[in-house]
Amino acid sequence: MSRLATGGVRDASGDAGREASGDAGRDASGDAGREASGGADVAVRLEDVAVRVGGRQIWSGVSTTVHQGRFAAVLGPNGVGKSTLLKVILGVQPPAAGTVEVLGGPPGRARGAVGYLPQRRAFDPGLRIRGVDVVRLGLDGHRWGLPLPGRRSRAAAARVEEVVDLVGATAYARRPIGELSGGEQQRLLIAQALAPAPRLLLLDEPLDSLDLPHQSTVAALIARICREHRIAVVMVAHDVNPILSYLDEVIYLARGGAAWGSPREVITTGTLSRLYDTSVEVLRASDGRLVVVGQPEPPSVHGDRHDR
Repeated sequence: MSRLATGGVRDASGDAGREASGDAGRDASGDAGREASGGADVAVRLEDVAVRVGGRQIWSGVSTTVHQGRFAAVLGPNGVGKSTLLKVILGVQPPAAGTVEVLGGPPGRARGAVGYLPQRRAFDPGLRIRGVDVVRLGLDGHRWGLPLPGRRSRAAAARVEEVVDLVGATAYARRPIGELSGGEQQRLLIAQALAPAPRLLLLDEPLDSLDLPHQSTVAALIARICREHRIAVVMVAHDVNPILSYLDEVIYLARGGAAWGSPREVITTGTLSRLYDTSVEVLRASDGRLVVVGQPEPPSVHGDRHDR
C-alpha cells in the first residue's frame, strides 16, 4: 500500500513489498543497514511538508525518507511542483508547513555535500570550452579568476579526472563541449555535480532531450554511482520507464495530492486514479514498461519544462 498524502500517511509495508516484488537494481542489504545505523544514513526526511508559491498552495502533506545509497524519482504531470520539491531540499524554497531535514540538519546547512544538476541547458555548437573545464566548475565555479597553481589546483585536477572516469567520459572530456552529443554532454554535467563528492545528488530532468538508448545508459550510470558510492539520489524524471528497474522510491505529485513508496506501490491503477480523480488503468507490457490508460498526461510524457 502506498503512502497517499490526501490525508493519509505511508504504512510500514513498503520495504516488505519491495523485497517481494523482486525488482531489478534493489540493494537487498539496505533495510538491515538502515536498522543498524539507527537512522544515521538518512539523506532527506520530509514530514508533512507543504509549499506555497505566490500565495498558491503547490502541494501539501508530503512525508518521505530517502537513505544513502537509495534512488528516488519525483514523477507527475506538468506544473505540480516537481522541481519545487528539489528547491525545498536545496533550501532555496522554504516550506509553508512541515519539517525538512537534509543530511541531519536544515536545508542549506550541508550545501557542500549536495550535488545539484538543474534542468538541461543547451550548449551552443560553437562553444569551445572543454568538457573537463565544465566539470571543473563543479569545484571552483564560485571563485573569481583562473585557478592558481599549487596543491589545491593539483587536487582539483585529480578530482576532475576521477569523476570524468567515473561517468565514463574520459575519451571525449577534452573536446569542446559544443561538439559533443547530448548523452556525452549529460555525462559531463553529472560529473560536474559529482565533483564536490556529494552525499546527496539532486537531478532535475537529467534524461530530458536524450534518445531512448542514451536515457537507459545514463539511468544505469546514475544507479551504479548511487549504489557503489552510497550517494542518495533524488531525480525529477520525464519518463519512468528508463529508470523503473533501478528505483527504490517514487514520489508522485498530482493535482489530487501526493503518494510515495516503491514503484509497485505507487504506480498502480488505484493510486493514480485517486491522484487524478478519474479512472486510470496501469498496465505492464511484456518488456516491463508501464502503460497508463485514461490519464490526461501519463508517466511516459512527464514534462517539467514549465514546472515550478
